[in-house]
Amino acid sequence: MRRLLLLLPLLLVAACAADPPSPTTAPRASTAPNLRPAGPGAAQLVAAAEREWRDWGRIAVEGWPVALDRTPDATPELFDKLMSYWSATPDGPGIIQAHMHFRDTIAVPSLASASLDPVSGLPFNVVPANVAISSYNTPAWSAAFISYAMNSAGVAPSDFRSSSAHVFYMDGMIDNYLADPEGSAFRPHHVEEYAPRPGDLLCYDRSASPLPNWEARMAERGRSRPSHCDIVVRAGGGTIDIIGGNVMDVVLRRRIPTDAKGIVLPAPPERPPFFAIFENRR
Repeated sequence: MRRLLLLLPLLLVAACAADPPSPTTAPRASTAPNLRPAGPGAAQLVAAAEREWRDWGRIAVEGWPVALDRTPDATPELFDKLMSYWSATPDGPGIIQAHMHFRDTIAVPSLASASLDPVSGLPFNVVPANVAISSYNTPAWSAAFISYAMNSAGVAPSDFRSSSAHVFYMDGMIDNYLADPEGSAFRPHHVEEYAPRPGDLLCYDRSASPLPNWEARMAERGRSRPSHCDIVVRAGGGTIDIIGGNVMDVVLRRRIPTDAKGIVLPAPPERPPFFAIFENRR
């Protein structure tokens, strides 16, 4: 009995050590940290993208909606925006020339005495029917938007070769990286291995046979492929915000999910898959 009493304090100490931690001290699940642009060049690209987004009415959505509630009407200001995007691409002058005759159809005519009400005989304004800005989506201007944003951010032509097709400016960034892995302005990454920062490009493949990663593009370099890239403008807390042009007919800001490390989660099965992130190292 005396021996048992001597062992009792030791048994109590052991039992306390084995108790699980209380709920108040249990570790919490981590969330993706808030990331900032890698440098001033990346920050300038974010600013350029957000400036254009504001000019389009700050249209923002969560995830992957199939359509917007309403597509903005064409205005002279938005039409001129589209033409400025095209001006940043090598083939832009021809496209602008082909589009310019449309501008008169969206400009409200001024009051003219020749336009008279048949009953009162008084002059009146002639206002054309509303034209949706989506009427000017041919050719698609999403790559022109990226080219314009890069140009507005002061990205050197040697670092980013403007194009009206996403895959061709991606080819240029890949070429630069392979020629100078340490010094290139943009570095390609696998989507599942790199947490994007503001100023990076998130790209996806819109073809029937999507590329699995950026290396696969090298085998078909120079050939056309339907694709798209958005500019990352915010990252952290389990989501990223991206801004792209000609997304549901507008400059659109979207919020999409990441995991706890900031890795972008796969797009829904019915949506084009992400296949590359281009890290902005400027």
